[in-house]
Amino acid sequence: MARFLLRRVGLALVTLLLLSMIIFLMANVLPGDVGRRILGPFADPRAVAALNHQLGVDRPLVIQYLSWLGGAVHGDFGRSLSFRAPVSDLLSRALVNSLKLAAVAFVMVVPLGILGGIVASLNRDKFLDRLISVTSLSGIAMPEFVTGIVLILLFGITLRIFPITATAPAGSGPLTQIYYLIMPSLPLVFVLFGYIARITRAGMNEALDADYTRTAYLKGLSRGMVIRRHVLRNALLPTVAVVATQTGYLIGGLVIIEFIFNYQGIGQLIFTAAQQKDFPLLQAGVLVVGIVYLTATLIADVLYSLLNPRIRYGGAE
Repeated sequence: MARFLLRRVGLALVTLLLLSMIIFLMANVLPGDVGRRILGPFADPRAVAALNHQLGVDRPLVIQYLSWLGGAVHGDFGRSLSFRAPVSDLLSRALVNSLKLAAVAFVMVVPLGILGGIVASLNRDKFLDRLISVTSLSGIAMPEFVTGIVLILLFGITLRIFPITATAPAGSGPLTQIYYLIMPSLPLVFVLFGYIARITRAGMNEALDADYTRTAYLKGLSRGMVIRRHVLRNALLPTVAVVATQTGYLIGGLVIIEFIFNYQGIGQLIFTAAQQKDFPLLQAGVLVVGIVYLTATLIADVLYSLLNPRIRYGGAE
């Protein structure tokens, strides 16, 4: 197990290093002059050049990358060019907000998705199976911004059950914050329910048709015991992977949801940084999302190894 974890952590670090290079290069090929954007279109060229020199953006890219990477390793991402504040402070607040929204959606969709897939599989080709399949496909096909607007019109304006914004008043308690985050999390639940339910259903069907399941029935085990001891353990392996891959999306891919519901999360912060050519904030924001994604996949690998020891032994070789 220790060799397996060391191998996975090593691969994650190499991936993170490559990701930092890609992020830096992509941010620096964006068109636009940093000094010109800050000082305005009518600023004197000498003042623009002096500001670029002060910010260090006129140095060779290799020197800029090494300087940025060295600061990032120590948690110093520099100062935002747009907000004139430390990038780490801006990211920490936005990341906490995104984690809150992701947690509410995660708690809602994972149990519902797994339960929906199990129920659909146990009722294969029956009414419940078709109903869950149609519902999941509809959720996947419907864009988040369409679902969000419909929810705002229905539950926020017409019925007035939920507030139309995701930002709770200052000083609100945990329950109030969760109340404000329920409606913004519903579009995410609709989309992710389809992925989780369908992959769980496919895993359940494969496990139910496997030889070890038939052998368990021949031994005289009850249906419930066979499902709990033999089917679920193997059927949930693909589901773990799907849930892990969606974690990065829940943290950094919520730009539309955060924009519609006026929520200051990391997705909207990255979008603002790209619009403003705020390279330090943009690079750090994408890197943080990458770290979250790699952490989620590492946790998924650990869960995989616990559910199926063959994966652990094979990965350690």
